[in-house]
Amino acid sequence: MIFRQLFDSVSGTYSYLLASRPGGEALILDPVLEKVDRYCQLLRELDLKLVKAVDTHLHADHVTGLGELRNRTHCMTVMGDQTKADVVAMRVADGDKVTIEGLSLEVMYTPGHTDDSYSYLMGDRVFTGDTLLIRGTGRTDFQNGSARAQYDSIFNRLLKLPDETMVFPAHDYKGDTVSTIGEEKRYNPRLQVRSVDEYVELMANLKLPNPKMMDVAIPANMHVGLHQEELEKEGRALSAIEAIRSLGRPDILLVDLRETNERMKHGMLEGALHTPYPSIEESLKPGGMLREVAAATGRRVVFFCAFGERSAMAVAAAKEAGLLNTAHIAGGLDAWKKAGGPVVQ
Repeated sequence: MIFRQLFDSVSGTYSYLLASRPGGEALILDPVLEKVDRYCQLLRELDLKLVKAVDTHLHADHVTGLGELRNRTHCMTVMGDQTKADVVAMRVADGDKVTIEGLSLEVMYTPGHTDDSYSYLMGDRVFTGDTLLIRGTGRTDFQNGSARAQYDSIFNRLLKLPDETMVFPAHDYKGDTVSTIGEEKRYNPRLQVRSVDEYVELMANLKLPNPKMMDVAIPANMHVGLHQEELEKEGRALSAIEAIRSLGRPDILLVDLRETNERMKHGMLEGALHTPYPSIEESLKPGGMLREVAAATGRRVVFFCAFGERSAMAVAAAKEAGLLNTAHIAGGLDAWKKAGGPVVQ
């Protein structure tokens, strides 16, 4: 496995690059905008294809690299269901899996620092975001934070993991890089409390100043979605209502870009072909499945995904590949459902 811990000294942020092998798919956790050049250089050096960029929560102390990485690498952006970000390609919930080739991360909802805070468990290590820090815990006094919820997330979720589980947080300000669940149980001063009420009182008395970047970072991080208006101007976007009306038409080929677990959880559209987004470039090449089907049938390819992000990128990829008779469903399955479109479970 390839594992890199990368540090931004300005915000004290750790980002993590994961892959199962050189030349394979990669995932990055909590990227920082100013470090995107470095991430892209490392991806080239290790011959990796970035397919997913994940934020553990909406950050207040730095601007996320999600949008810029998506623009440069065409990767999928991932955050939790509760995020206030306008559009991310995939939203996850407790118990879901975030997968790339050869690796799988179990999604754990661990609110408290913010109401959209998640941790990600991968075998012998857990990426805790700002929920559990090394010898500390994330503050709980803004962004719908809750010391009571954080106590539950830490004591009833994270500290139930095996003691030897390595803890990799999203921040550190003292130079520590890794801990373990057992170490934090024994030596983290904020965890030496006897009750949830004692923890709530402790967190209420921290009296911390707001992060310096807070007024810049939060608004910026809420607007990371891919601008899709250009596709509409070009006539390459169908509204959910238009898409519903076209269901079953013989000249339309619906292509579902979501992953199998998303389809099982949220339902499918009848007659849609399934081509997960990470394989789209291969499928559009000469001899690729999607290109061959489109050529043989003459049908217009209409891509869709969860929220329209992946499908917009697929339309752009198809155009680059010379497949021009394509469009996407603006707003994805989310908009389709809101418009009353039928879904097959």
